[in-house]
Amino acid sequence: MKEIHALLQQAVALHQKGELARAQAIYDEVLRTQPLNFDALHLSGALARQQGEPQRALDLIDGALAIDTRRAIAHCNRGVALQDLGRYEEALASFERALALQPDYAIALSNRGNALRHLGHLDRALESYEAALRLSPGYADALCNRALALQALARHEAALDGFGAALRLRQEYPEALHGAAVSLLALGKPADALEGFERALHLQPEYAEAWCSRGALLLRAQDHEEALASFQDALAVRPRYARAQLGLANTLRAMGRRDEAVEAYQAALAFGADADTVGYMLAIMGAEQAPGASPAAYVKALFDQYAGNFDRHLVDVLRYRTPSLLVEALRRHLPPGELDVLDAGCGTGLCGPLLRPLACLLEGVDLSPHMLDRARDTGLYDGLYCGEMVGYLRTRPASVDVIVAADVFVYLGELKPVFSVARLALRSGGRLAFSVEAHEGAEDFVLRSSGRYAHSRQGIETLARSHGFAINEITPSTLRQESGEDMRGLLVILSRG
Repeated sequence: MKEIHALLQQAVALHQKGELARAQAIYDEVLRTQPLNFDALHLSGALARQQGEPQRALDLIDGALAIDTRRAIAHCNRGVALQDLGRYEEALASFERALALQPDYAIALSNRGNALRHLGHLDRALESYEAALRLSPGYADALCNRALALQALARHEAALDGFGAALRLRQEYPEALHGAAVSLLALGKPADALEGFERALHLQPEYAEAWCSRGALLLRAQDHEEALASFQDALAVRPRYARAQLGLANTLRAMGRRDEAVEAYQAALAFGADADTVGYMLAIMGAEQAPGASPAAYVKALFDQYAGNFDRHLVDVLRYRTPSLLVEALRRHLPPGELDVLDAGCGTGLCGPLLRPLACLLEGVDLSPHMLDRARDTGLYDGLYCGEMVGYLRTRPASVDVIVAADVFVYLGELKPVFSVARLALRSGGRLAFSVEAHEGAEDFVLRSSGRYAHSRQGIETLARSHGFAINEITPSTLRQESGEDMRGLLVILSRG
């Protein structure tokens, strides 16, 4: 027995020094003598996870827990292995079990926060991280993970403070550097973000997520060759990484390498990328039939990504004029009396200052929670709701006098569903005001290479009349700049009979 204890002490010392192969050899030696040795099984499981084998880790730890279910550390390590496998509900249960056995277990509290964060329970995750930090104020991982939860809530300034605190405790901390760079990018500081991604990669060259983040930033900056190289580096580290493969495909599409892009999108689908998003990208290139609308997940991700500098980019770079032009047209046809107004697809609230003087009650709905956070900061809206526009309008019969959708229907090809629910939501005599990109063809709508839909005047007129709308105005207009060229569109004001 003393010999087994000495062997385990030796293995643990090697394990802590990172000499994993030698440690595992001793754990195996113990298990040959005592196949039901709790410590050898449990620590072999912890080592397997370090080696990137979460399923093997789970099997070994379950073997240890079959011997003794009272060890909080084993339940905690089991939860971490389950998280690696993406089984977050089960991981949360393991962390709860660890905390039932040992309530003051800071590591379990922090990991419980991670499971809650992945499950989308961000407020509860923050509470768990705070509890861990009360027990262990210098716990760098809890500080970093808490900052990730704040980042998911679009509280980027607070997130940066958290990442900074973690980095003061652990200077060589690639995850904190990467997290800080993500928040810097969201705050409109791409140069600082790029430096952060590259610092993280200098410390950890096999950091696939950081390669992807660097690639996405460079793709937005139209540095296609460097973006392509970043996604290729991510795939070299993690060969079936769907995010990296999708980024690679997007870059090839931006470079005009159509056939390679199609093949790359098909590979991304095989790696587990969102099927609706991949199908949509293939449709943009004409490789599949265009769907009736952009996938909700695609639109949400697009606008969550741009929330930090969306307004500045639209106004300063694209010379975006749609809100002012559309509300100016609406003013010519407003119904009488006090008005309840819905800003559908409100985004960051660019229409808010223009609509507020017209509205007794001003509400907004949008898919992107990060955009809504920016709209909330304006203080102009009486209510803001996160959700899909058609589904939201369906729940609001005869509740509003005016619905405004500025630059929203560019992500909807088939407009019949939204016309139907808009008519349902409007009171008698109410107005529907919206903009579309214009096209001159025979089709009612087309999906452009930009990933946006364009609509014909004739198609809108036919659809409006078939849904009982009177046409107050359809005015051709320049909505913004696109690659230095005017983007032609239509401003449409309809009234409900």
